[in-house]
Amino acid sequence: MSTEYESLKQLFQQEFSKMVAVISKQFGLQHMETAEDIVSDTFLQAAETWGVKGIPENPAAWLYAVAKQKTLYQFRRNKTFEEKVVPQIGANANTTGELNFSEQSIKDSQLQMLFAVCNPAIAGEAQIGLALRILCGFGIDEIAEAFFSNKETINKRLSRAKEKLRAEKVNMELPPENTLAGRLDNVLHIIYLLFSEGYFSKTQNQVLRKELCAEAIRLAILLTEYNRTNLPKTNALLALMCFHASRFDARQACSPEEGFILYDNQDEALWDTELIRRGIRFLSRATQGSEISSYHLEARIASLHCRKEDTPEKWEEILDLYDQLLLMKYSPAVVLNRIYALYRVNGISEALAEAEKLKWDNNHFYFLLLGELVKNDDKKRAVFYFQKAMNLSKTQTEKNAIKQKLKEIQSPSL
Repeated sequence: MSTEYESLKQLFQQEFSKMVAVISKQFGLQHMETAEDIVSDTFLQAAETWGVKGIPENPAAWLYAVAKQKTLYQFRRNKTFEEKVVPQIGANANTTGELNFSEQSIKDSQLQMLFAVCNPAIAGEAQIGLALRILCGFGIDEIAEAFFSNKETINKRLSRAKEKLRAEKVNMELPPENTLAGRLDNVLHIIYLLFSEGYFSKTQNQVLRKELCAEAIRLAILLTEYNRTNLPKTNALLALMCFHASRFDARQACSPEEGFILYDNQDEALWDTELIRRGIRFLSRATQGSEISSYHLEARIASLHCRKEDTPEKWEEILDLYDQLLLMKYSPAVVLNRIYALYRVNGISEALAEAEKLKWDNNHFYFLLLGELVKNDDKKRAVFYFQKAMNLSKTQTEKNAIKQKLKEIQSPSL
């Protein structure tokens, strides 16, 4: 793969979302698809021109200049601009066709686009898909791979979402003060789901998985650059993602057949200490204020997992945090993680009694937990639980990881 291709691909991911946001801001979300077409055509022209003349000294400025020309032509031809666009965007709108690609304009446009894309009128999966396409610059192929889907399904999902934005007449603007908190909650939720698509992804594409996590962190950082959205819960989510992402490389197995490496077996030397430091800074900022969100509790738990040494005090704090989290946000994952923390604090008997009360026969994580609890005392029973977990797991990555556990537990050396 040529250096020029890699450079253009990287530039596309960096600039596509900025350019679409600025054009959509000026002419309205109802013209989002036109904005995408203009930007895509701009990059096509760049590929053709730069292939002959080489990459210009300032490629972003070149792209902005060409996009301005194409936008002006697009909206003025066949009287489309005067007859359709101007009445829709109002008499006071900037109708000169001159786009503002200044750094501040780009940031403003992307922030407003973030709230527009994460409008609760759109289905959750479609919000993530739009975020990947419009805010992160991912191609349809990459989005399809991330969702373990196909291009046709993704295109239909995105088309329905854009139509919904038009039908609901969603504007690119920050919500009013009285609704901002609720809307921000949804934006943070979508960003965390986007991060999870990378961190717990079904795809074997390690580069794509890491890029998904990086883009989620970038969007959250964008929120911290504005006073109205730079709230404690925003910083708490950022801290949580930084702590998780810091162990990304240590979590990845050498080969797809091995699945992923569990926490206890990770090489601490592979942890990203800079991301851990950033997580600590964001978590410190998150403590400014009286609100405690689920992100605060999860971030504190994740920070404790970034200290490999095991102490009774560490697991007692983790157990207490999970107790608080259950009161705030009940979920099977929290329940199972709490039981594991209970095992580390009070031992196997109490934890196993709690787990066996659940009887979650269709949850592979449940059987994984049971296997972990009994593997040192009853290997035969552990094998049974791990095999149940493997049969119920839905992704090959998880199946491979469980196969590794079975291989280890059945090894004669044990």
